[in-house]
Order: sequence, then C-alpha cells, then structure tokens
Amino acid sequence: MSEFSDLLNSTVQSLSNGVTGLPISAAMDTTETWQQHFLQSGDPTLQNIAREIGNLQSLLSSEKTAGLDGPAIGRSLSMLGSQTAEVARTAPDAVRSNLTTLSDTLLRMGGQLEQEA
Repeated sequence: MSEFSDLLNSTVQSLSNGVTGLPISAAMDTTETWQQHFLQSGDPTLQNIAREIGNLQSLLSSEKTAGLDGPAIGRSLSMLGSQTAEVARTAPDAVRSNLTTLSDTLLRMGGQLEQEA
C-alpha cells in the first residue's frame, strides 16, 4: 500500500498547480505508472481506469502530429475523475482523502479543458 500511497501523493502534488503546468513527458510517465499498476491489479474497475488512461496517453501523444485537443483531453480527465470518485468511495481510510482530492482535481481540470474551443 505504501507504493500506491506514495504514487497517489506524488500525483496529487504534481496536479496541484494545474494540468497545463505539467510537462507532457512527466504526464506520460505518471500515467504509464498508473496504467501498469491498474492493469496488474486484477480488479475490473481499476482495469477500466487503465483503459481510459490509455486513451488519455493517445490524446497526449497526438501533440506531435495534430496538436493537443483540449476538449477531448478534458473529457478523458473528467472520465478519470468520475472513475476515481467511484474507487474512492470504497477505498481504505489511508488513501480515501487523496483519492477524493485527485478525483475533484481531475473533474475540475477536465471541465475547464472541455470548455475550451
């Protein structure tokens, strides 16, 4: 649980200054770590989150070819926020607060990016 808790704390801290302030390379590294953690969990709910993380990674990597699609990235972040909120409801006390913070942050940032046209 300590590795998970450390990753969660690091992610919440990284996003505290906003998603647009995070270098794409750092975002890709973080999402890759989460994706692997969730895929290996054996939990269908977490594996669904891993699939959405894969979608987000595709959107972020399209920067090199087509430019970033803010509204699409926002929808993905909002989906991840909703999925994280679902996990937070049944999470152990030790991580519930940070999961809720992460969920709220993803939903807020996702909503902001979805508004951009």
